[in-house]
Amino acid sequence: MVRLGFIIGFIALLGLLLSGLAAYRAHDQELTVNRIALSRAIDVSASLVQDRLTERELLARVASGLFVSPSVTKANMLKPLRTSIYAFKTDFVVAGWIARLEPNELAQAQAELQSAGFPNPRIRNFNDKPLDFAARGSEPLNVLMDVEPRNAGTEGFPGRAMEPQPVLEAMLRRALETRQPAASEPLPLLRPDGPVGVVLATPVLPESAGEPAGFVTFSYELAPLMLTNDEMSLFSVALRSPASNGSELVLDANDRVVARPQAQGAGRGGKAASVIRTVTFGGRDWQLAYYAKTNAEQRALELALAVAAIGFALTAIICALFGYIAYNNVRMSREIRMRIGFEHRLTAVIDELNHRVKNILAVIQSIVTRTMRHGSDIDVARELLIGRIHAMSNVVSLLSESRWQGVPLKGLFEARAIPNAERITVNGPDISVSARAAQSLSLLFFELASHTDEGLSLVGKHPHIVAQWTVEGDPRDAIFHFRWEEFNTSAATRSADSDFGVILLDRVAPEALGGVAKRYFTDVSYVYELMAPMATVVDLTERDRTDRLSAPVKRVR
Repeated sequence: MVRLGFIIGFIALLGLLLSGLAAYRAHDQELTVNRIALSRAIDVSASLVQDRLTERELLARVASGLFVSPSVTKANMLKPLRTSIYAFKTDFVVAGWIARLEPNELAQAQAELQSAGFPNPRIRNFNDKPLDFAARGSEPLNVLMDVEPRNAGTEGFPGRAMEPQPVLEAMLRRALETRQPAASEPLPLLRPDGPVGVVLATPVLPESAGEPAGFVTFSYELAPLMLTNDEMSLFSVALRSPASNGSELVLDANDRVVARPQAQGAGRGGKAASVIRTVTFGGRDWQLAYYAKTNAEQRALELALAVAAIGFALTAIICALFGYIAYNNVRMSREIRMRIGFEHRLTAVIDELNHRVKNILAVIQSIVTRTMRHGSDIDVARELLIGRIHAMSNVVSLLSESRWQGVPLKGLFEARAIPNAERITVNGPDISVSARAAQSLSLLFFELASHTDEGLSLVGKHPHIVAQWTVEGDPRDAIFHFRWEEFNTSAATRSADSDFGVILLDRVAPEALGGVAKRYFTDVSYVYELMAPMATVVDLTERDRTDRLSAPVKRVR
């Protein structure tokens, strides 16, 4: 059994180790695959965004190169470029021509805007309010002179100066300084609540060296330009502009660009970006923050747990099969051993039963012999013999009911056991006496009770009887003290005990219990006392032997 348990334990340990190793490998591989897939997807996305930005910047350069010796005051400067612009790329929101006007050119520019048919040809500031020309002195003024496309939403823009619009003004200043395309910070396009986008301005240089004559601008919505994303992608993307000040732009559930604080990790209540990529647009570096939509670590852990669970289940099934086979073998072995043990126990019980039956027959034989030998009258002897055998039968019945594990002492005073039981008052603690003691005490009580119906008492009534017992002394050396007292009787009214009764009262019962007895008359009663050690009255050795024989056969492990 131990060897089989060792084998099953070894199989279980091996299965657990293999399951753990498989789970670890699955976790590692899943994590690696997820990271590689995410990294490749991010690289592809960042490359596409950079290509898209490069194409828009190239469009701006081409458009500015098509201006040849422009007249800054003209209002239809984009008209020759319309075909080329739309053929190259058409996803801009608004294209514009911003002229750098000297103070003496403002009046002519205003007349050009009026002749071009714009609804508000007056030169004004970006907020559509009057502009104080005198306060500007001799500095040039950047004025929007043409837009494309022309529609109800854009025709009102020409005539506006780029002051005091801080974002666009800073963009034009950088383009003027670098002589290169410059991109603005993200801002609403067309109207204050319009889509968020960026504006790219490219300076238009005259053929002769000198200051730029103006700027060609293209505005683009930020969402399709840098924040393109779909539901099937592995990530979401956020834009961090150079002047973001701790915020980033993302698409919300309605595909609107909104700002949120940059997520720096769990310490600030959010997850950190998986990867940061930098793209260049308009002379500025823009950061694209990519956030994984799924937690790769958690997915890998879930896969590892699933693999481990499958491995553990298979290990449990294999161990269960081995255990079932082993259990059947052990059960068969136990059944065989139990059957052998049962046969041995049955033989021992039969031997014990034979022994007890022989003892009972010997007692009955002694009762019959002594009763018939000393009986002067055959009828009286017959009644005594029947009563004594009935008392023995009652003891055997009580022992059978208790599986020969002892008889309650009060049960020996039942009406079926002794005559005149209704006249006897019984007092004493509950004691279960052994089989041997029960046989002797039952005959003793019968012999005492059989004289209570002979004659009348001193007052003309049948005697009243009190049977009581006590247990005295230390539990290890306790003494059983029994007292039988018949009141209202005397030596003159009470018939003498038979020879068998005298032998039973004075010798047989005390010797069977290892004690002593005495009987005597008082002024008004007849008394019989018996004292014996509790060890013989209870006889624990006999009870233990009976428990052993009557206990069910235990299964052999």
